[in-house]
Amino acid sequence: MESLRPGDPPEIGGYRLLARLGEGGMGEVFLARTASGRPLALKTVHRDLSRDPDFADRFAREIRANDRVRSAWTVSVVDFSAAGASPQWLATEYVAAPSLGEWVHRNGPLAGPALWSLARELFAALVAVRASGVVHRDIKPGNVLLGRERPYLIDFGIARAVHDPRHTRTGAVIGTPGFLAPEQATGAVAEAPADVFSLAAVLVHAATGHSPFLAEGEELELPGLLHRVVHDEPALDGVPEGLRSLLGECLAKAPRERPTADEALARIGATGDEWSRAAPPSLAADAGHREAELHRALAASQPLPVPVPMPPPPLSLPSAFAATPPLPSPLPGATRRVPWAVGAAAAAVLVVAATLVIKMPWNERADGNGDGKGGGSGSAPPSAPFSAMPRSWVGTWAGTGPGTPDADGVTRARTGEFSVTVTLNAGSVGDLVGRQVSKVKEVSTGRDLGCTEALELRQTSGDRSVFAAVTSHPTDPDATFACPKGNLYVLTMAEPDRLTLETEGAQSAGAPDTLTRGS
Repeated sequence: MESLRPGDPPEIGGYRLLARLGEGGMGEVFLARTASGRPLALKTVHRDLSRDPDFADRFAREIRANDRVRSAWTVSVVDFSAAGASPQWLATEYVAAPSLGEWVHRNGPLAGPALWSLARELFAALVAVRASGVVHRDIKPGNVLLGRERPYLIDFGIARAVHDPRHTRTGAVIGTPGFLAPEQATGAVAEAPADVFSLAAVLVHAATGHSPFLAEGEELELPGLLHRVVHDEPALDGVPEGLRSLLGECLAKAPRERPTADEALARIGATGDEWSRAAPPSLAADAGHREAELHRALAASQPLPVPVPMPPPPLSLPSAFAATPPLPSPLPGATRRVPWAVGAAAAAVLVVAATLVIKMPWNERADGNGDGKGGGSGSAPPSAPFSAMPRSWVGTWAGTGPGTPDADGVTRARTGEFSVTVTLNAGSVGDLVGRQVSKVKEVSTGRDLGCTEALELRQTSGDRSVFAAVTSHPTDPDATFACPKGNLYVLTMAEPDRLTLETEGAQSAGAPDTLTRGS
């Protein structure tokens, strides 16, 4: 972590910058914070890349696609720049941990249980990545973080956004020399086997301190290194015997000859020392130092002022779906009728009709049993607000509704299954605490009209919480419609593993009425 330099901006995208974490050929990485103090890794892309007329759309598409990757071994995308921003940027969760490349450079190769545990964890990570239908294409020591509990794979999509051969010159090389697959070295579009090759090369580096195509301390010009990757056999001296055979097969020149990530993981074995026990003891001390440094940076910083939200303009609806008068709102700008994220498709009437509305009156108790004290309706006053969301809310919640298959397709979209998934993390009011993903399939076209949103906690009272969507993008990365921003959601925890969504009217027809906690 380094101090900001003269000329560095104080903020990017509304996030206060605190320090520099690194820089490379694609851009710079900063430590940033949300208004409530949650740390973020904010990565900018060099302005000359942003000036590429195709880059902004490519960047947004890749990040949306890779935001589908949700696993224990990846960090979540929190936010990213809108098209036209300069520079383009991406904010993710921050992990106070060294990269594998940094660790090996300072401390030497891993050995014994630590190396085997790293191999097991990273192949498990790759299995999860493939289950999401994503190819990383830039797995390298610098993109593996050695966290306390487990290693993490980071930087999905950045390399592709910058050098996608579908959009750039023929023969563009995607990846990092010394760790890319032969098909990448020749400029071909790499698929899942390329990640297996790169991960094997990374594990050779972890075991020996260098790429399988470079001798210790050797430096080689790019053309010579790429020639070795394509034509020469990998050097595996120093790799433990039990792991050497598997990594040699993963480094086969022909993609079809490499084992899959699932096959490699099965050969390593599902059991063994957990990373937290197998990792070098000095790694815990390193993590403690970084966490203390982070705490000091957060304590010394000041959040950006948070603007007070203005009341939204009234929503214009067809007369058949006119809104009922709103009740008094607990927050500035909050309305009683709140749309769950459904995209604005090209046909405006279909967009309005496809919107799911959630209504949570704040003058009713979660169990619906008013005690007759206070208020003309005889209902109980709301619980006192908390500053932090209770731990009982943390987790993944999902629900599926029938959709509206019998709608007329004109005043209201004809849709099939309507699924909603909400992932919530611990946080305080003003913090970005989660993600909401809606999938709503239009029957006639098969289009997904759903949206994916980053959720900020606005208010919580234990059994009820208010969330604001601070960003919103189509769930389908290839969709061309725009999603509304600023939606407010009020959820009630009716039971420990069930959130209720009180809905009303035709606009919310077909939506799930409850979300249940995932396993």
